[in-house]
Amino acid sequence: MGKAIVGAVFVLVALFPLLWLLIAGFKSKNEVVATPFQFFPEVWKWENYAQILGDPTFLLTMGWTFLGAMLFTVLALTVNSLAAYAFARLDFRFKRTLWVAVITTMFIPGMTILLTSFIVVTDLGMLDSLAVLVIPGAATAAMIFFIRQFYLSIPSSLEEAAMLDGCGRLRIFFYLFLPLSKPPFVVMGITAFLAYWNSYVWPILTITSPERFVVQQYLATFRTGRGSSELGLLMAGSVLAAAPVIILFLIFQRQIIGNIKMAGLK
Repeated sequence: MGKAIVGAVFVLVALFPLLWLLIAGFKSKNEVVATPFQFFPEVWKWENYAQILGDPTFLLTMGWTFLGAMLFTVLALTVNSLAAYAFARLDFRFKRTLWVAVITTMFIPGMTILLTSFIVVTDLGMLDSLAVLVIPGAATAAMIFFIRQFYLSIPSSLEEAAMLDGCGRLRIFFYLFLPLSKPPFVVMGITAFLAYWNSYVWPILTITSPERFVVQQYLATFRTGRGSSELGLLMAGSVLAAAPVIILFLIFQRQIIGNIKMAGLK
């Protein structure tokens, strides 16, 4: 009984911000930042959600961001899984040195290379395009490390049997390793999707056309470009922007929990 009560308290604490965000979407402009704090609105403003759902720019931004997030996820899984396979199964010169170099990048804060990254994409003519949001951050050491650890756990006998049947390295990767890669791909795929969906600093540096804004960048205009009078719409839009992420977690929650358990046993 005690564990159930403690668990319920933790669930309520974890869900409280999301619940408040949902309720705040029904508030007027003054009630969102009212002092003293007021959880429920005096008058429920359903038009906040109706207005944001009726905004074609918001819907276009959601679709544009979803397209970019899917492309980014596919590209990240492709690039990082190939690199992980190379470091896990292939032998080549300077392998250890290159592996140390890759791992070292995990300890470099992203903000420290923001300016140099901006200069690079500017010289390449990638500014204000979908490519500047998808390509630069696709390869990450953390994802390579995670997938590589999974590939190291695959028995080498399967790979040797495939080689005896005449399979080359690429065929082994695509026909043997990829079908077995669902557990790390689910976790890393969701991580990549969330990273793109919640990105803000990089888009505001590289995207200037309103029709190419990502969803977080568009929501920021409710504060910076329209004034605090739009706070109710901002809260409603934030709830709708969080919906795809929540749905994604609900769909893959079993795989995520299963992978966490598997990692704990290892």
